[in-house]
Amino acid sequence: MGRFYALFFLGFFSKYHQETPLEEIRFGPVVFIPGENRGRYPNCHSLYIEGKTKVLIDPGSNRERLIALKEGPGIDQIWLSHYHEDHIIYMDLFLDTELWMSEEDAPAMEKTEAIIDFYGIDDGEERTLWETFLAEGFNYKPRNVDGRFGNKVNSNGEIDLGGVKVTVIPTPGHTLGNVSFLFEELGILFIGDYDLLKFGPWYGDRDSSIEETIESVNKLRNIPAKVWIASHGKNIYYSNPGELWDSFLSVIDKRESDLLEFLGKPRTMEDIVDARIIYKKELEPKLFYNFGERALMKKHLERLMKTGVVKEDNGRFFRV
Repeated sequence: MGRFYALFFLGFFSKYHQETPLEEIRFGPVVFIPGENRGRYPNCHSLYIEGKTKVLIDPGSNRERLIALKEGPGIDQIWLSHYHEDHIIYMDLFLDTELWMSEEDAPAMEKTEAIIDFYGIDDGEERTLWETFLAEGFNYKPRNVDGRFGNKVNSNGEIDLGGVKVTVIPTPGHTLGNVSFLFEELGILFIGDYDLLKFGPWYGDRDSSIEETIESVNKLRNIPAKVWIASHGKNIYYSNPGELWDSFLSVIDKRESDLLEFLGKPRTMEDIVDARIIYKKELEPKLFYNFGERALMKKHLERLMKTGVVKEDNGRFFRV
């Protein structure tokens, strides 16, 4: 069942999400590598840094293009903004290439059990499905993380790749160890999965945080830049995204207000999942989207119960 699920899922996305490809764009030594279908899940955009040390950030864009880059001019290191499956789908091409990521997120790449734990999946049958899903659908293979960014930066917080300097910026919330990248001399800020899309932020993993997501988005919006590049979507921003930062964060408030309205009477978690507050309608594959509904709603419930706005009694949640 697991292999069928993985193949069905990827087939679903490739069938229904074909869009006009984006073009590759060079910003001096930094190259934007567009993901398939405009970087829509299950892909993402990549960045290629052509310094003395050649770096590929997030190998989830286009398999054939990444093969060509590997063959020449070459790739010395892979950097990950975080461990999510759409950012590592072509990592299998680079198992012999040095890998760098944050200290906090590194365990997810080193053990299958760890990445499943990080997603917050506890149910045994569901864990087995996700193991197959990651291996068959996203080419996931546990491997050693060669370095952590904290050990690589100099006293100014920069990494010098030889002709290109990069500042690694901790932006937790999406994942605990999520990072963004600033090319200050070029005026380029890679904002990753804080992508300003209408869907809004993801903060559903075990160690994700709504509060840290808000803090990280506000941190990014206050960093001076000339170009803003996200991991997904059709837009590269050549002026400050402005109100899009607010629109992105406002999705959090909308989800929470919709949940509170729904909790006018006691509801089970399954009731909340079936309400489709996140995705607005039932989607296939159901197992995947149910996971998303449950993960994000769980974060909101925890937040609301902490402030006393919502209480739980015998598996039912209700607004106070």
